[in-house]
Amino acid sequence: MNPLRLSRRLAGLSALATALTMALPAMAQEVTLRAVNAFQEGTYYARNFERFVKKVNEEGKGVVQINYLGGPKAIPTMEQGSALRNGVVDLSNTTTSFVASVSPESLAVNYATVSWAEMRKNGTVDFLNKLMMEKGLYYFARTGDGVPYHIYLNKKIDKADLSGLKIRIAPIYREFFTKLGASVMQVAPGEVFTALDRGVVDGYGWPLLGIFDLGWHEKTKYRVDPGFYNIELGIIFSAKSWNALTAAQREFLNKQVAWVEAQNADMATKDGPADLKRQADAGIQTIKLPDAEAKKLLTLSQEAGWAGILATSPQHGARLRQLMAP
Repeated sequence: MNPLRLSRRLAGLSALATALTMALPAMAQEVTLRAVNAFQEGTYYARNFERFVKKVNEEGKGVVQINYLGGPKAIPTMEQGSALRNGVVDLSNTTTSFVASVSPESLAVNYATVSWAEMRKNGTVDFLNKLMMEKGLYYFARTGDGVPYHIYLNKKIDKADLSGLKIRIAPIYREFFTKLGASVMQVAPGEVFTALDRGVVDGYGWPLLGIFDLGWHEKTKYRVDPGFYNIELGIIFSAKSWNALTAAQREFLNKQVAWVEAQNADMATKDGPADLKRQADAGIQTIKLPDAEAKKLLTLSQEAGWAGILATSPQHGARLRQLMAP
């Protein structure tokens, strides 16, 4: 072949290869994300996320698909925050309590007196995500809301005092239960039943909903009223994974936010009242604290919670409190 023709042909092939290479990212529109759940598959706090996964996989063909790896057996609950930060998985249905070792500031959501919907509108969620993104996480959507936490016990109390009791805690109420005088232990949800059965703990903190899924009702005698805080449960992304998505993929996922957060409505209006009756039927007695003690418990819960945030995040704690609990 004529050298000039060969040179032109090679140049043309090179240009074609470059064009194809540049086109590949635009053509590769579907991404498969790896997801885990902090809660056992099929249990109450896993279900809204599992509905989300099903919806995304049905509607997101060619754009986004989710490979659901399962619950704590895939990655232990308390290790999922690090797995997200390091990009081992792309998203998790978890709580800020379970990722507090990675992003301690995010615990502030649990002490908010402003609604999540309002925090979305007024930029608080954006500010929270600015802080979380620096730690390698991105708060995408809420999958649990509108339900209080309670103290569950096997020994009776008549005031806001847990002195002498061993209580299972999560990071969100570590400071609070300590202020109440408890000896606190952080125990993963899957290990609480055994801890109760063996007398390792005398009780635990947990939301109003969910104890039946885990069998804890069999080892629980009392629920203390009033409840405190507001359950926080959400879909948290690896910041690396979120940033790696195309604009079209993020747009598709963002359209799912309103739908998945609307699933929370039944928690407070339907599921909560039903579980109160179910607990009573199971023999769990209500300890209703006297008004003065109830006020003391609620005041202390807020003071202890925010004190913890200010201690772990002196740079941002005051601003978070101003936005979330003015």
